[in-house]
Formats: sequence, C-alpha cells, structure tokens
Amino acid sequence: MFETVHTPPEELAMLGWVDKDISEDIRRFAVSLIDGSLQNMDEIDNLIKTYSKNWKFERLSAVDKSILRLSIFALLHLPDIPSAVTINEGIELGKIYGGESSGQFINGILDAIHKYELKMEETAESEPDNKK
Repeated sequence: MFETVHTPPEELAMLGWVDKDISEDIRRFAVSLIDGSLQNMDEIDNLIKTYSKNWKFERLSAVDKSILRLSIFALLHLPDIPSAVTINEGIELGKIYGGESSGQFINGILDAIHKYELKMEETAESEPDNKK
C-alpha cells in the first residue's frame, strides 16, 4: 500500500488522500483494512508468494500487491464478510486500477487462498475433539 505512494502507514490511515466525503462507518472500515493489512503483511505476503505460481513477488505491481493484501486480510480476518464478496471486490479493484490481466491474476490468488487456506481452517475447526 504505502510502497505505491511512499506514504507512512500512519498517514495513510488518516485517509487525508481520499477526495470524497465518506461516512464514519466507511472510514473506520477502511482504516481497519489498512491497519490490519499492515499488521499482518508478513503472513499475507507469504501467502501471495505461495500462491502466485510462476510470478516472482518482486515483479508484481504495487497496485496488485496492495489489492491482494487488503483482500487477503479481509478473507482471513473479517469472517462477517462473505468470501465471495471479498474475492469479487478484489477482482473489480484489479480490473479498475490494475493492469490488463490483474483481475484474472487476483482472482486466481484469492480463489486459491480461499480454497486451500480457509477450507483447511474450517476442516480443522469442525473436527471433533478427542480429549474426552
């Protein structure tokens, strides 16, 4: 996120760069996405590296990385938002702000993380506890 504009995270979270009036709810949500993505960036970047087959992390555009970081944070840490909504929003952001194939690339990464990371968590949580 901050690598695209070289803005310190604290300044990004103040949302002074947004050129529209936004409600306090949307502002709080945006700040939670930014803060959560930054706080979990190592975990998130490792997932991007794991699931971006045939792409070197360093060669990914800053815009695609930022969209992936926000989306992956939401997938992993905001369970009240349906995964399909998060994935679709990431794809749409990629189509609007990324390169020609960003939407497809982002879709592939988010879908893989959803299928393999979240499904593994759900399976582990639903297994019966054998410590009776």
